[in-house]
Amino acid sequence: MSEDRKVPALPAVPKPRARTNRKLLIFLFIFFAILLVILFFQSSLSRVSAIEVQGNELMTSEAIGQASQIAVGDRFFAVSSATIQQRIASMPMVKSAEVKKHFPGIIRIAVEEFPKVAFQIAADGKKQAVLADGAVVQLAAGSSIPLDMPILTGWTDGDPNKAALCKVLGEIPESALSDISEIKPDPSESYPDKIKLYTRSQFEVYTTIAYLPEKIDNLPAYIASLQEDHITSGVIKMLEVEYHAPFDPNEEPKGDKDASATQKSGNSNSSPSPDSSKDGGKPTPKPTPKPTAKPTPKETVKPS
Repeated sequence: MSEDRKVPALPAVPKPRARTNRKLLIFLFIFFAILLVILFFQSSLSRVSAIEVQGNELMTSEAIGQASQIAVGDRFFAVSSATIQQRIASMPMVKSAEVKKHFPGIIRIAVEEFPKVAFQIAADGKKQAVLADGAVVQLAAGSSIPLDMPILTGWTDGDPNKAALCKVLGEIPESALSDISEIKPDPSESYPDKIKLYTRSQFEVYTTIAYLPEKIDNLPAYIASLQEDHITSGVIKMLEVEYHAPFDPNEEPKGDKDASATQKSGNSNSSPSPDSSKDGGKPTPKPTPKPTAKPTPKETVKPS
């Protein structure tokens, strides 16, 4: 047998003990991980510890919390933020909502309400806020919210004109409504959406819901021009033609009084306004109204 011939080396056989130890470590890791998860979900760290509501002025935090269907002590991961947000956004008074979770246990809810556009007094005497979407929110007793917006009177629930008025008021800047104290419905045959506005400067203003966005911008300057002529009260009609007349104690509360109102020129034989129907006939269709220039004070009829 030659000395150069070598015996081939046998492959190393893995030790059974090393393989057994690795399996044991994996098993122990999984066991303790499951144990930690169980302990976590049994501890207070997995529960809702606080619900913070921001942005609400008219609605109470309790009402928003009830709408979210979550409470302190509930499981933190049981409901997603998107689900809670969808529940709150479905409330009629809520324009939008945003929900964020902050570990451990804090849920922050930020809501944006529809803006309040007016107030009204319920049959039981309680004050209510009217929102731009027509929803009504009961004000809590002793609420510190000032009644700094028009008060709606004479309106019925479900009136489509009321809903249209609320939508229009939501699009008008608050500064333009600062002199308006009360708004009442005053429909006529020619103007089904006609309304009567009472101002804090002692004027009655007749216009329509459709004309209101266009006419309300001219109202402060119009009243200022009358006051410069020492006219401190009267009736202002802002329909297709704008004019002022003194208060008439014999004026009928209903009907198309626009037709017989005195024009600013003071001429009793002046032609009536476009909604005139003295002969009982139906009024002729009116073209789309165009903005009219505000008359100068010298054209105004001063009250006697």
